[in-house]
Amino acid sequence: MLMVQSATRMLLLTLETLMLWFMVQQQTADHGCKSRVALVLIDGLGDVSIPSLGGLTPVAAAATPNLDALAHAGVNGLMDPVEPGLACGSDTAHLSLLGYNPRIYYRGRGAFESLGAGLAMSPGDIAFKSNFATLDKATGIVTSRRADRHFEQEGPILCAALDGLKLPSFPNYEVRVRYATEHRCGVVVKGRGLSGNISGTDPLKDNRPLLTVVPLDNSEEAKHTAAVVNELSQEMQRILTSHPLNVRRLADGKNVANVVLLRGCGIRIEVPTFFEKHGLRPCMVAPTKIIAGLGLSLDIDILEAPGATGDYRTLLTSKAVAIARALAAPLDVPPNVFVPGEYDSKPGWPGGYDFGFLHIKAIDDAGHDKAVMLKVKAFEAVDKMIGQLAHLLWQAESGGNVSYSICVTGDHSTPVEYGDHSFEPVPFSICCLKDFVKAIGGESIIAATSMDTFKLPHVSDEGFESPERIDVGKRWARATAGDPVTSFSELAAARGCLGRFQGSEMMGIIKNYLQLY
Repeated sequence: MLMVQSATRMLLLTLETLMLWFMVQQQTADHGCKSRVALVLIDGLGDVSIPSLGGLTPVAAAATPNLDALAHAGVNGLMDPVEPGLACGSDTAHLSLLGYNPRIYYRGRGAFESLGAGLAMSPGDIAFKSNFATLDKATGIVTSRRADRHFEQEGPILCAALDGLKLPSFPNYEVRVRYATEHRCGVVVKGRGLSGNISGTDPLKDNRPLLTVVPLDNSEEAKHTAAVVNELSQEMQRILTSHPLNVRRLADGKNVANVVLLRGCGIRIEVPTFFEKHGLRPCMVAPTKIIAGLGLSLDIDILEAPGATGDYRTLLTSKAVAIARALAAPLDVPPNVFVPGEYDSKPGWPGGYDFGFLHIKAIDDAGHDKAVMLKVKAFEAVDKMIGQLAHLLWQAESGGNVSYSICVTGDHSTPVEYGDHSFEPVPFSICCLKDFVKAIGGESIIAATSMDTFKLPHVSDEGFESPERIDVGKRWARATAGDPVTSFSELAAARGCLGRFQGSEMMGIIKNYLQLY
């Protein structure tokens, strides 16, 4: 009976997937031109008015002619990524934006980080989003939640030392540790009787005591899991404290990475795939492991982008090239049928993609680091990448039967004044590529876009003067798409025709917009 039910379910999934594909193909036949979209998600985009910037936000102060042209030629609005007044995390925000209610589907961020780092997870496993940090052993105070942002050399070595460690009191559990990015790693605990309903050890701010894990309900599983994870934390400290790498860091006067902060305990979510939900073939560029893991959880293919690191040293051009190539590939064959249980080994779509998700992390890092000028200049770098992306997509559109749109928004606000996530809404703009080309001055302008790679600038806030912003609105007597917005910023977006909306509506807006082109 179980085999019959399983076979029936797989047949229904197969039929549903094929029906979605035929629907997409019918849209192509009806309109004569298939629309595809590149969604640029700027992590930590939103901010508040800053006195040193003359009362402007960082994105309003930055010189961003491409973002302004996109807002001017497209439609705009203000978006609350999850709901008004909620200071959300990137994981819950991304779920919401991609059409998955986090209050229903969210199971902790640890699984996203671990999946993105390359750790396989089975039902019943628990995982943590983790930091290498510095602990004052004498006082139990976490003096630095980030042992070192530049930890790419040491991180994998310490992860290898922790991977496979044995818990003396719980020998039947398997511990897997894999390096992620910067100071982060993924941690998975495998075994029977584990619960994701426990707290973590991360105090969330520097100079606070390391926390003891406690159960968040009265179940025996949660109580047992808390004991397992507390012993895991102690064993990790023991291994890290005596590791030669930390002995050398201490001698060099550097922060030692003698503790792993465990937070966001979670299990792998089980949800409809992105294609099943939206009928769009998705791909993603996301060097930040938590976002990549979230994408994998939704069956979104993760693209390689050489030099894209998910931090300040990232090569934004590489991200633009990866997304543009994926969106330029022909859609001439049906997609692979998703088979439950074969999730991680599924090859990419054989016929290309029509939804490309490009994640940018550096803006959020600047907000957390309270670096005003760096956030401003990082926006200018992102603007340059938007121009490169538009250049590549315009080449593809000019030589094929595909029209492209570019959408830019954020997952939350990370004001530099606060150094943490906040509840302010973020700007949202979507624009048809051909209208964008008109707004920047025509085909000759976009054809002249340099594709040279570049790095984010190393800047300080000393002596900063706000750059003169280019008013794209002066080039045209009226906005191309029907709303009065002529620049990309929080206050400008508030005047857009989309009004203020919740993140759960974003995919509907994008799909409706694509049907127009």
